[in-house]
Amino acid sequence: MSLTNKHKIINDPVYGFIYLSSELIFDLIEHPWYQRLRRISQLGLTYLVYPGAYHTRFHHALGAMHLMGQAISVLRTKGHEVTEEEAEAAAIAILLHDIGHGPFSHALEHSIAASLSHEYLSLKLMQQLNIQFDGKLDLAIKIFTNTYEKRFLHQLISSQLDVDRLDYLRRDSFYTGVTEGAVNSERLITMLNVHDDNLVVDAKGIYSVEKFIIARRLMYWQVYLHKTVLAAEFMLENVLRRAKELQQSGVSLFATPALSMFLEHDFTKADFDRRPELLETFTQLDDYDIWSAIKVWQTHEDVVLSYLSKSLNNRKLMRIELYDKTPPKETHVQDIKARVKSFFNVNDHDLEYLVITDHITNNAYNPKMHSINLLYKDGTVVDVAKAADQLNISALAHPVTKYFICYPKSVTKVM
Repeated sequence: MSLTNKHKIINDPVYGFIYLSSELIFDLIEHPWYQRLRRISQLGLTYLVYPGAYHTRFHHALGAMHLMGQAISVLRTKGHEVTEEEAEAAAIAILLHDIGHGPFSHALEHSIAASLSHEYLSLKLMQQLNIQFDGKLDLAIKIFTNTYEKRFLHQLISSQLDVDRLDYLRRDSFYTGVTEGAVNSERLITMLNVHDDNLVVDAKGIYSVEKFIIARRLMYWQVYLHKTVLAAEFMLENVLRRAKELQQSGVSLFATPALSMFLEHDFTKADFDRRPELLETFTQLDDYDIWSAIKVWQTHEDVVLSYLSKSLNNRKLMRIELYDKTPPKETHVQDIKARVKSFFNVNDHDLEYLVITDHITNNAYNPKMHSINLLYKDGTVVDVAKAADQLNISALAHPVTKYFICYPKSVTKVM
């Protein structure tokens, strides 16, 4: 019989003490697959803009689990039954919701494993953990996949006002120092309720919801879609895409065994379903694999790979120009491409790695998805965008799209 004390207390800089409520949760946190999240940056390369943003998926998942416990406690006080088994399962589901993230959180699924979303990989890992833990994650998986009878438990994990968003907004605001993104998670959680098995917010919490949606919009513009962050993220994706192209064409590249495996192959969901060992290989990947490779690739003979690697390693990021409403003029794009092509002496195919044109969309609140509904004392339920007495929410319900072009700053010297 183990004498290990598994009811630990974790000191979190955002919430203070976080209590681990069960031995099963302790054992899951101790598992190597969860410990790997310590080596996965929560905000990718955002720390190149906000130096404090070095927190990880490990921090975030623990924080979200803490908020889940608070939310369930509130719902219980309002007369909604949540058993101890359901509470533990919901805590496990949110604890593991990001376990399938690859290096730098999103870079992998946008480059060398484009057909594999982190949601899919999280579920695969949860299913394997369930085997290792003798079926103790059955209920957590049902809640995670929204196949459990109490739908509001899934909505606490994934909706437009879930504990995932409540944690990452507050945590990312804390570590970046962008105070506009700070949300009052305690107030919002206190206002949570359930109506017809759906998560709602007590009507008196309307202003807290408005603040939450506005904070989300501001965090996207100031942090997640900050133009310098965008330049760094696209450069990272392109260096990985270039490495994959070279590796598959027979060019030898330095890489850890796990990274090399993903560079050499275009794995699909069918491959993961058929070959369980691929999941274990995936769990060997983290930010360190990418940075160690990039440091070596700086001196590679391939012009594109070496330029992107050296630029990222030394934070010599590309120039990025943002455009409201309409893309940059084609004459401007072609002029930049001509200058980059001449400067680097590359062909049209390689040029695509060095001149990036795309768009970004900021959609703080999408009522077409699971809407945030307010519950009034008479039992009436109203979408927050319709109930707000200001134009803020209805305006924020409309997505804003911006276009950009990204290219090496060095070409501006050749006019």
